[in-house]
Amino acid sequence: MSDQPTPQDGTGPGDTPGDEIRGTERPETPLSAEQRLKERRATAYRKAERVLARVNLRATLREQLARLQEAAPGAYDLDESVDIYGNGVVEALEKRVADLLGTEAAAFFPTGTMAQQVALRCWAARTGSPTVALHALAHPEVHERDAFREVAGLRTVRVTGEPRLPTAQEIRDFEEPFGALMLELPLRDAGFVLPSWEELTEVVEAARERDAVVHFDGARLWETTVHFGRPLPEIADLADSVYVSFYKSLGGIGGAALAGPGSLVEEAKTWRHRYGGMVFQQFPTALAALIGLDRELPRLPEYVRHARVVAGALRDALRETGVPWSRVHPGEPHTHQFQVWLPYDAEVLTEASLRQAEETGTYLFAGFWNAKGPGISMTEVTVAAAGLDWTPQEVAAAVADFAGRLPEAPLS
Repeated sequence: MSDQPTPQDGTGPGDTPGDEIRGTERPETPLSAEQRLKERRATAYRKAERVLARVNLRATLREQLARLQEAAPGAYDLDESVDIYGNGVVEALEKRVADLLGTEAAAFFPTGTMAQQVALRCWAARTGSPTVALHALAHPEVHERDAFREVAGLRTVRVTGEPRLPTAQEIRDFEEPFGALMLELPLRDAGFVLPSWEELTEVVEAARERDAVVHFDGARLWETTVHFGRPLPEIADLADSVYVSFYKSLGGIGGAALAGPGSLVEEAKTWRHRYGGMVFQQFPTALAALIGLDRELPRLPEYVRHARVVAGALRDALRETGVPWSRVHPGEPHTHQFQVWLPYDAEVLTEASLRQAEETGTYLFAGFWNAKGPGISMTEVTVAAAGLDWTPQEVAAAVADFAGRLPEAPLS
């Protein structure tokens, strides 16, 4: 269903001209159940006094504009001219990303979907193979409507569907040839999971043994340094190219960057133009990205470490509530995001989460609850600045209150 709001002023599509003159104004169009739930969640989130993360995608326009106005002067010289077709502040952002990742160059893209299509079609031309090996849960396979195939002319093959990154042996034993291996770090739909550093280096070596290039889908690469115990340049250096996002962890408005060898990035810029990504002006997005790099990037390791504290407290508290089964996955989060699984329908858990927020001001599970089977649901938990002051005892108290709002026996 569309996220567009339903007209409520009696002037939506299909209204008969002259109704107001004749005194027969049409009644307000009632909101659907989905729209009412969406508005209720948004209101609960805005009014909640305690959450584990304040994400900008739920901010109002006024809040976003105020944030830019307050923070932008420290991120870039606002007396410079606005960008035109990718110069100025956009070029400054590209250089900043290349320096942070230790690559020769980087190119700004409006979306990660576009950036990765361009990267992999460029590699396909260089390797002579349009086949991309990836995980069955990788973002292009699950969330992009077959864009690799339909738009970029690429063919994907799934190395594994297990809830982990592929192993080196799976890469070596895979029967079909491929020109590029794409690794999503972390693998979001499997629980924001990462391999060990040793496993990752072995997978990359196995791909190179097959004369394949390696591309990192690093939308959330920024927060992997704690798990790997390595700085960003050392992580990025394993791959032939890397994509990073500016909004998933950094709190930006949108946008992405493709980083890698200078020749690849220059070729990618040509394809960016062909894809319609040569946008006239993008300074709000570029400024928000620079702000995120200044403010959020240095704090991500702190978020990751505290997410482990919160996850442990959640796991222990859920065991003590009488809920017959629960799972926090991974047990020790690899990033500042993880999953919580409970044996109830999504609607039941959503209602309990909302009532807790509305009645107590604490929105413990502010994400969507998604059905994962009969009577089993999962939500994603993010721990950021707003959650740093949550102690294990406070997490346990919130869990107890939440569990008290659930039915005595879950659905079977």
